[in-house]
Amino acid sequence: MIKKYLRIWFYMSLISFQISLISRFGAVVFTLGKLFRFLFFLLFLFLLSSKIKIVGGYSIWQMIFFFATFNLIDSLTQFALREVYRFRSYVVSGRLDYILVKPVSPLFRLLLGGSDILDIPMILLSIILLVFAAGKISAISVFGVILYTLLVANSFMIAVAFHVFVLGVAVLTTEIDNTIMLYRDIVQMGRIPIDVYKEPLRGLLTFAVPVGIMVTFPAKAIMGILSPLFIILSLLIGIVLMFLSLKFWRFSLRHYSSVGN
Repeated sequence: MIKKYLRIWFYMSLISFQISLISRFGAVVFTLGKLFRFLFFLLFLFLLSSKIKIVGGYSIWQMIFFFATFNLIDSLTQFALREVYRFRSYVVSGRLDYILVKPVSPLFRLLLGGSDILDIPMILLSIILLVFAAGKISAISVFGVILYTLLVANSFMIAVAFHVFVLGVAVLTTEIDNTIMLYRDIVQMGRIPIDVYKEPLRGLLTFAVPVGIMVTFPAKAIMGILSPLFIILSLLIGIVLMFLSLKFWRFSLRHYSSVGN
């Protein structure tokens, strides 16, 4: 079963990549735009460090590590879940009916049906920056790396849960663009550690909208400054959010009115 879905994902991603290359100039501009945005924020951090040595209790390389973690999680999400951005057209055109009757999980098709290969350069760049920044930070252990990997996986699960929730909302209302862009805008606040923000915003970004759990917690774990309680809490929140989003997805399908009702 796993091999079957991996093969399906590979062919759908290959088709998506071929569509992206219809306009090669557009693909190059898209990739360069992401690269410039990445470099400009990195330049901003270096300029900031020239005036302020410590920001929110963190050094410049710790800040860069937070930013690279954000970019890794964001790029992984964009790479894997790009098909969600096309979902509204499936609902309003009736193509969702066609997907629902296929012998493939509709949720798998709607989440992973069009992985964007153009995001791979940003994923690799983020990993390189993470390794380089980690070399500048002391007290990083093998156990910290394991915790970091676990919490990054948990962050991706939270991102998947939110996208599943957005799909459910779109089934019920046909609205998806504003919801997904709201998610993108809020997550952008995780480019810097949430410790920089004051309360109550810090608490909201940690628990109400778990940007802190997604981005800040993994970086703090590898630095050895995240308590075991928060590690367990973040994993529990990821599992609960995934469970609730799947429940909501099933609820939305039960109330879905197809083109022919």
